[in-house]
Amino acid sequence: MPTLQKTALRPLATELEFTRVYRENRDVHPAIREWRCLEVLLPAFFQAMKPGDLFAGRIRHPLCGFSTQPGGFGYYCHEAAIRNVLESSPADAALREHVEAMLAFWRVENTTAKTRAAYPPWVSQALPVDSLAIVHPAYPLYRLGGTQLDYGRLLALGIPGMKAEVSRNFEGAEGGEAALGEALCGCLDLLADVARRYAGEIRDAGSAMGEVRSLAEALESLPNRPPRTFREAAQLFWLASWAAGSWNYGRLDEVLGPFLARDLDAGLLDEAAATDLLVSLWKLMDATVPCWDARIIVGGKGRENEEAGDRFALLAMEATRRARVIVPQLTLRFHDGQNPALMAKALDVLAEGVTFPMLYNDEVNIPAAAKAMGISEAEAVEYLPFGCGEYMLWKKGFATPSGAINLAKCLEIALNDGRCPISGKVMGPRTGEAASFASFEDLWRAYAAQVEYSVAALTAQEKIEYDTLGREAPCLFTTLLTDDCLSRRKAALRGGVRYLAGTLETYGNTDVADALTAIRAAVFENKTETMESLLTAMGNDWEEAEGLRKHLLALPKYGNDDDVADAMAARVHDHVCGFTRDQAAAVGLAYYLVVVINNSMNVALGKMVGALPDGRKAGDPLANGNNPVAGRDRQGVTAFLNSLVKLRTDHHAGAVQNMKFSKSMFTAHRPKLEALLSGYFAAGGAQAMLTVVNRGDLEAAMRGPEKWGHLMVRVGGFSARFVELPNDVQRHILERTLNE
Repeated sequence: MPTLQKTALRPLATELEFTRVYRENRDVHPAIREWRCLEVLLPAFFQAMKPGDLFAGRIRHPLCGFSTQPGGFGYYCHEAAIRNVLESSPADAALREHVEAMLAFWRVENTTAKTRAAYPPWVSQALPVDSLAIVHPAYPLYRLGGTQLDYGRLLALGIPGMKAEVSRNFEGAEGGEAALGEALCGCLDLLADVARRYAGEIRDAGSAMGEVRSLAEALESLPNRPPRTFREAAQLFWLASWAAGSWNYGRLDEVLGPFLARDLDAGLLDEAAATDLLVSLWKLMDATVPCWDARIIVGGKGRENEEAGDRFALLAMEATRRARVIVPQLTLRFHDGQNPALMAKALDVLAEGVTFPMLYNDEVNIPAAAKAMGISEAEAVEYLPFGCGEYMLWKKGFATPSGAINLAKCLEIALNDGRCPISGKVMGPRTGEAASFASFEDLWRAYAAQVEYSVAALTAQEKIEYDTLGREAPCLFTTLLTDDCLSRRKAALRGGVRYLAGTLETYGNTDVADALTAIRAAVFENKTETMESLLTAMGNDWEEAEGLRKHLLALPKYGNDDDVADAMAARVHDHVCGFTRDQAAAVGLAYYLVVVINNSMNVALGKMVGALPDGRKAGDPLANGNNPVAGRDRQGVTAFLNSLVKLRTDHHAGAVQNMKFSKSMFTAHRPKLEALLSGYFAAGGAQAMLTVVNRGDLEAAMRGPEKWGHLMVRVGGFSARFVELPNDVQRHILERTLNE
């Protein structure tokens, strides 16, 4: 097997070797096949360290391989990227022939293709995968996202102890169970080998690796015993997370806090050195994990060692302040009676223009998660936000967001008898011509039918995706670090995980609410417009109908503490959340819940929706998360927060509340800010994602981006450097209300 330092000697060597090994093991037990494939992938996957790294573990994803999410979904092959390599690298005819054969093989054999092939006809019809997918109201996403694994058990037992636990649980196993146990032990050997190889790399580099020579000793120890120091523990966690293909990290204050506290108390580390280590780890994450993942959770109820956890949490926030990177997405869970130093530190860091930590209210979220997921509050204590803000259960469940629905598109096709006016294609059930609707309730039923048609298909897709991946591969490292799998002798997706659940991303929620409020008032209540004239004006994108548009824009809008507008927002919210939740039993999921976690897709999806009855123009960005449509909340921050808390939290799995404040609110008016946030959370606010920035800074960054690389903003459920965002996303962020 190649060393970590070396790259492929010819283009696509890893991809071709991976394909050869897969072919040779195609008909063996899936666990053995995955193990053999990982023997090829892991040495190519883990890359050499760079100057300044205090931890090993830089990553390169092969263009063909196996992963749960980071490189692709299950067995994957990125054909377009491979063709680019062929075009840019010298390749003889024989190599091209081998690559073409590889590509032909994976077009059929990749896990995404097998998932699509398993769709029944009605799901295939509802979820197109061609160029119309983004125009469609519903589309599938292929990934096992949001896994947050039991690194604490790995660190407590170490690699040898985990092997012993596997052996105990699989003692006497036969057939497929025996194959699974053998492969799990084999993967632990692969992880140990990665540590040894990195140690050898450091030793071979000699003085060139000066300041991290001690890391070699830590790496050399990992194959032989459990970690004893903070550095050893953090290193093993980091290598294991990437071997598992898991982009979110759970309650790291629980996992790493005790190691940190022991080292600090023993004088092995001081706070400055510990912070340096965290900053280095944060920068590794920033170099390798996309901006919408890498959640690290600190604080909250249910921690076994709060004192050690708090020490880690405070240093983690300081590392975030110093590193100023867009991941990890540090997240603070808080509750009544928690150490007040945590919230004080959080606000201090946010005041400096860092968009972390995000704030999650356990007093609201624990009972809400328990009710939504149908579990006890004792289990719901382990709810964790991941990715853009979806909730799942730490170590005990998966709730992959494997589908998305554009509610604004659902309304648009409901107004056009199931047809998309942009593409001309029928994309939903034929629910009648809008001009024939005799009442608002007729319109509501048409809209609801479009939503329900798409949600039912996406629910089925979620379960098919799990079943297909489960048949193809046990996801060995995920199985190894997920509760119940070893004791049940089952792979994670084949009965091992306790709660196999799902989540559904929704977009355009508040756009639909404003549009329905407007059309009910203008057409059905006040009768100032006919449906025909309204549809005509919308079809022309309000050309020669500016007066009508201004009238519609002046009608009540969500975000102003207006009971009429907010009641419609609640109706839209309750409908999609309730119907989605009810679908889980039909396909055999533990639960299936909406997540309102809009990211920059609200801009992309907005381009696929024409004018709406609230006065919105065609192509404008959709609202972000549960927030008002940009510029519609005009009654101040208190009214805005009052509207937010009117939407239920106990029938979904997370909703984004983005808030943008001026710096003066965190400096000159800090008591006012604290009172405002306290009131919001006491009234039922579940969470807050805060950006502290001045409008002038955003405008200056758009004019001269080369001077503003440090400027960070909340996009939706994630953060980004403002100057790296597309221009249309920048403009949308600029339009959001700045709370003074």
